[in-house]
Amino acid sequence: MAGFFIMSEIRLIVGLGNPGAEHESTRHNAGFWWLDEFAHEHSFTFRAENKFHGLLARGQMHGQEVLLLKPQTFMNHSGRAVVALALYYKILPNEILVVHDELDLPPGSAKLKLGGGHGGHNGLKDIIAHLGTKDFWRLRIGIGHPGERSEVSNFVLKPARKEEQVLIDEAMQRAQEVAPLIVPGKLEAAMLKLHSN
Repeated sequence: MAGFFIMSEIRLIVGLGNPGAEHESTRHNAGFWWLDEFAHEHSFTFRAENKFHGLLARGQMHGQEVLLLKPQTFMNHSGRAVVALALYYKILPNEILVVHDELDLPPGSAKLKLGGGHGGHNGLKDIIAHLGTKDFWRLRIGIGHPGERSEVSNFVLKPARKEEQVLIDEAMQRAQEVAPLIVPGKLEAAMLKLHSN
């Protein structure tokens, strides 16, 4: 992992999810949940921005402008919103953090990483296709795995069980606590703190 990636400030945070009240509490919307909480804690307000196919909030954190994006295109077309905004504001892939649900991590786990594959996540798959690179940051919120691949789409589109939701909420809170390290680009420090929990 090259040093210049570690030092890059995060200018855009994208939360992944599906729009609509029927999807609000489903596991696949963990990215939306985290971003909503971030916006609430730092007094950002979302507004519909049709040219970016999503809900956009902008504000300052530690003297630095940060953009928050919740694509409203449905998960499989998330890349359209991300690339439209990145091109308009000239944001590089390594200045983007995508927050998403992660099947390969158990509830209660949250991990930061740069690059990597999409692991079958349709939102990530579409962002990689649109950006033409895998080299953006990810904040992975563990939701666990149903055990059978055939059950995955059903699993992510259902709410977590009560005891799982408690663990997911705790992990998301720990991830909120490292946000002040993530935004100015202190990603190594953020990883150490988050992954040691």
